[in-house]
Amino acid sequence: MKKIIIIILFILLLFMGINIGLKLVYPLHYTEYIIKYSSEYEIDPHLVAAIINVESNYDVNAKSQKEARGLMQISPTTAKWASNKLNMEDFSLESLYNPKTNIQIGCWYINVLNEEFNGNLKLILAAYNGGSGNVNKWLKNDEYSKDGENLHDIPFKETDEYVKKVLKNYSMYKKIYKNTFEQGQNKLDSLLGNSIIILKKMLKQFLANI
Repeated sequence: MKKIIIIILFILLLFMGINIGLKLVYPLHYTEYIIKYSSEYEIDPHLVAAIINVESNYDVNAKSQKEARGLMQISPTTAKWASNKLNMEDFSLESLYNPKTNIQIGCWYINVLNEEFNGNLKLILAAYNGGSGNVNKWLKNDEYSKDGENLHDIPFKETDEYVKKVLKNYSMYKKIYKNTFEQGQNKLDSLLGNSIIILKKMLKQFLANI
């Protein structure tokens, strides 16, 4: 009986370890804003979470060489367009480092692309990374689109890899956080998420001192 209990405990610890490991690779933070704005703009919150992970790995201070900022790496052009459409008062590019503002604009933009590309996720993601103008050009080119409605080849390597990476992340987020965005569950995941942030910071400090 004692051996059976030990085996069960071992299996439970192993499962917990795997679960924590997965959440280190596929973290989830700022669920309050993800839930609020994904609901407002009718987007799957798992998709928003996946895009944030690919774009910035949940680093609110992330900034790209192209000046894209924050969690969802919003470009200055998109930010100014969105802030006007959303009537954001006292908006500046520094506002993109605010998780609430960044996620709101990111979700708004995904919704815009969703309407433009009729819910075609691959096109939406390609446009989010490579620009909707380029996607529309590719759709008119039979070298990249056989039917004018879907992309069978993406000429930008970065955009092609981005789409594949987000789709993979999206699949993982739906599995790992299956019930997370249901009422009440997100608080538990937020607590775990905060613990993971602390653990990651400690790990970085440890590696920096080696």
